[in-house]
Amino acid sequence: MNNYFYQLPKELIAQKPAEPRDASRLFVYDTKTDAVYFDTFNNLSIYIPEHSTLIINKTKVVPARVYMEKETGGKVEVLFLINEYNGGREICSIADRKLTIGQILYFPDRRSCRVVDQKNQFFILQCLFDEHEIISILEKFGNTPIPKYIKEHHLSETILRNSYQSIFAQIPASIAAPTASLHFTEDVFHSLKKKQIAVSEIILHVGMGTFAPVSDEQLQAGHLHSEKYSISDKTIEVIHNSQSNIIPVGTTAMRALESYGATKNQEGITNLFIKKPFTFTVATGLITNFHVSESSLMYLVDAFLTHKGAKRNILDLYAIAIQEKFRFYSFGDAMLIL
Repeated sequence: MNNYFYQLPKELIAQKPAEPRDASRLFVYDTKTDAVYFDTFNNLSIYIPEHSTLIINKTKVVPARVYMEKETGGKVEVLFLINEYNGGREICSIADRKLTIGQILYFPDRRSCRVVDQKNQFFILQCLFDEHEIISILEKFGNTPIPKYIKEHHLSETILRNSYQSIFAQIPASIAAPTASLHFTEDVFHSLKKKQIAVSEIILHVGMGTFAPVSDEQLQAGHLHSEKYSISDKTIEVIHNSQSNIIPVGTTAMRALESYGATKNQEGITNLFIKKPFTFTVATGLITNFHVSESSLMYLVDAFLTHKGAKRNILDLYAIAIQEKFRFYSFGDAMLIL
């Protein structure tokens, strides 16, 4: 049974990012003292212990939502699950309407894909062009796949491609942003460096399952959706040699680190479901956003709070955040748990 439901006033669903990025608010929870602090993200370094290492996710969001044309001329919105793409001629996608096997869908430049299979709401599309061009095609014709709850943003595609992307994003393969990363600026990194706080990296390509409500099947199986990850040699060295805090930036970085901790696989595909009880073997802190009700991310954060021996659970902290009018979800404010 999912017990991570909470009521959120509509006005607290952030419709646009803070400007500048690091002007977003910061909710700090110290699990040792049970103290709660409120600040802005540009003061993050004040709260990070010296000699800590932040672990960032350098995945990049692809503009993977695109309108394609059917042979009849009708339009269909398709979200390419580029995070699951393995480099072959077939790509998994979802569409806003039912398609039929054998149907041809056209990009605006008339390059096309054939529907070759369907599994529930997912469709397998076969590229009828050089499959290595798919990223450049989506860059040209696609739209940033911001969550559907961001309805009133009035932001152009040009602005979204910048604001729904971290400043350190490099590898294009995600269909959603690791949103805790969005708050970082060069000024924030500079202040961290002055305090001798290091930064290392992982890659986890974010899929749509990250933000979806947890199903009964997932609870029973103890596994979640699968996501590709890889951890750099530098980060592996940090994990094994660090005598200080390792603080992942976001639940995606946390999932990659703890997948390594559980399997010792430096790269691969993880379906790790982090929920209570869970023993965290790598992370000692967490920077995260405020997540959608009943999502797997809430399970992860609450499991971390329990692991840290916190006196408050995630719903306790969210109740405070709502009372203090913190902004929630992808463009919302940040939380630091120590």
